[in-house]
Amino acid sequence: MTGRPRILVTNDDGIESRGLLALKQALEPLGEVLVIAPETNQSAVGHSRTMWRPLRVRERSLADGSPAWSIDGSPSDAVGLVFLGLLPGPIDLVASGINHGANLGDDITYSGTVSAAMEAVLNGCPAFAISHDDFAPDDFELAIAAARVVAAAILARGLEPGQLLNVNVPAIPKAACEGFEVARLGKRTYQDELIRREDPRGVPYYWVGGSPPRGHAIPGTDVDAVAHNRVAVTPIQLDLTADRFLERLRGWELTLDR
Repeated sequence: MTGRPRILVTNDDGIESRGLLALKQALEPLGEVLVIAPETNQSAVGHSRTMWRPLRVRERSLADGSPAWSIDGSPSDAVGLVFLGLLPGPIDLVASGINHGANLGDDITYSGTVSAAMEAVLNGCPAFAISHDDFAPDDFELAIAAARVVAAAILARGLEPGQLLNVNVPAIPKAACEGFEVARLGKRTYQDELIRREDPRGVPYYWVGGSPPRGHAIPGTDVDAVAHNRVAVTPIQLDLTADRFLERLRGWELTLDR
């Protein structure tokens, strides 16, 4: 890498998210920061890509007056278009967040924040996602500090191909934080409820509601780390193969009827 690194910042909460601005400002001391994010909130869209309609990109200004771009698609669309040439020049690191609400354990299968980082990895670029354990955070000081430390470490040390980091920050003041913990993914229990209503014409429609997910604070997991006032850093790989099941599955000797 020659010169200042170029860092792409994105999210799934949308271009007007305070967390997006906080992440951009956190990383500015480390390099040239470019920002592209969805026009609207795209939480829980997972690793979706838009294939059956055109995508529209608009030049925007963030709250601090700095330039950015918005896209009427998913977080993965935003990152994917950049690597297809939407913005000129190389990207050395993709940072996704700061998400309003944690992305712990099983949450990563839903998370647009994490999926944006995955899209970067698919394009051969190191990436991390960072989330705040508060759906309406007022204090980003700890998250900003954590993002800067993690980004600097990745730029200095690199990541293995096919891997990214998932970072979760507890909703506490920076002074109360007990430091970083490298942790595995934990377990979430979802408490979703199907809510049926009717529109003025009597046609039913549905909301998915319910309480926020619960985490199981098992030592060594990201859920436990955040519960004990530590910043959880979890390495994630895109190879989802269940390696321990491979030999057992081969033992099934699956055959087609002739």
